[in-house]
Amino acid sequence: MSAFTEPSFAWEPFTPRGVAAFARASFERLFIIQAIFALLAAAAVVWLLSDAIFPTIDATIESLPDSGSIHGGRLDWRDDSPVILAETSILAVSVDLDHSGTLLAPADFQVELGRNTLCVYSLFGQAELNYPSGYSLALNQPEARPAWGAWAPNLLAIAAIGTFFGMLLVWALLATVYCLPVWLICFFANRDLNLFACWRLAGAALMPGAALMSLSLVLYDWRVFDLVQLCFAFGMHLVIGWIYLFVSPLFLNRTQPAEKSNPFGEKK
Repeated sequence: MSAFTEPSFAWEPFTPRGVAAFARASFERLFIIQAIFALLAAAAVVWLLSDAIFPTIDATIESLPDSGSIHGGRLDWRDDSPVILAETSILAVSVDLDHSGTLLAPADFQVELGRNTLCVYSLFGQAELNYPSGYSLALNQPEARPAWGAWAPNLLAIAAIGTFFGMLLVWALLATVYCLPVWLICFFANRDLNLFACWRLAGAALMPGAALMSLSLVLYDWRVFDLVQLCFAFGMHLVIGWIYLFVSPLFLNRTQPAEKSNPFGEKK
């Protein structure tokens, strides 16, 4: 690439040329951009929880009987079984004391409470978990409703904060792993970048994929994407990052060879 095509100001990481600009930018500028994308990811997670998951839990609590609990690793259930307590296209909650498999919902994920274990059914298969023997959990309306009302806002806050800082940490670790391949690309393509500049470029290259994943979570909540398409989007967001890693260094200037003096020229 010529000197006229190298980006001079880093402000957008959506194009290979824009990603390349972060190699010459400061760490602070990269951090600001990554913080914005981490906020978008946290907002997408909170949106999915508050719009698709938490309403199902609210409906489940409204369907609970007046008595019942999980105590000593065993479910005390005195109502009908099997029964579906709440169901949406994403999440369903049911009770089947014997895990007979006669009441499977078409939701992407189904949480089924059994006599001694909890089963989760999904596209990925079945997982069975034992109830914790040392804890007691109220599974009735009078106790579960106020407890969930008190914990729900805190859980949303924890999800938002955890997603924000978790994404920043993951991006920093991935940039550390990817900076060496970027340096090798720059070396063989005759681009002069040190490892820290390659780290900044690698960190910026992860942003387009992160934006795709955040958008995919919202589209999944709106049912524009199903679970299979969401998994495909997850894979694509990784591939997009790799593409930007390989392409973006080519938008930087080539290293100019040093001028060689003529050994047979006149000596001053």
